[in-house]
Amino acid sequence: MARMSDPLIVSRVIGDVVDSFCSTVKMTVTYNSNKQVYNGHELFPSVVTIKPKIEVEGGDMRSFFTLIMTDPDVPGPSDPYLREHLHWIVTDIPGTTDSTFGREIVNYEMPRPNIGIHRFVFLLFKQKRRQTVSPPSSRDRFSTRNFAQENELGLPVAAVFFNAQRETAARKR
Repeated sequence: MARMSDPLIVSRVIGDVVDSFCSTVKMTVTYNSNKQVYNGHELFPSVVTIKPKIEVEGGDMRSFFTLIMTDPDVPGPSDPYLREHLHWIVTDIPGTTDSTFGREIVNYEMPRPNIGIHRFVFLLFKQKRRQTVSPPSSRDRFSTRNFAQENELGLPVAAVFFNAQRETAARKR
């Protein structure tokens, strides 16, 4: 189980998005080939316009993974009554490879936080077998927990998140 000092617990990713889990696979998320995502670090929306590269450093070529990117803070973190908004799903990613080897079932949508500081969460699930994950009916009011249950994905094997807020003209300089 995760420790109380774990950034996923402190930030309430565990609780708001998923239940407690043990990370068993290493996942690296990199934007623009040089901006690696670390738990709780802030990235500007202008940096995350193009989908990142997701490297899965676990399993083997016979293991398959599903990646979900979600925003649990919609429309704003103080009252997220539209929780969650789905930004991306890639399935059938072979172990020891990256997201370009998977099947994109929900296209990448760049983060556009309007109110407050939002968490953007990447979750990696191990699939039981290939081609068993179906796309959700909507990006809005998405539930990672329900989606994982409906597609028999179990608990995540890895997760990482970044924070972003609306960029003002002054912050872009």
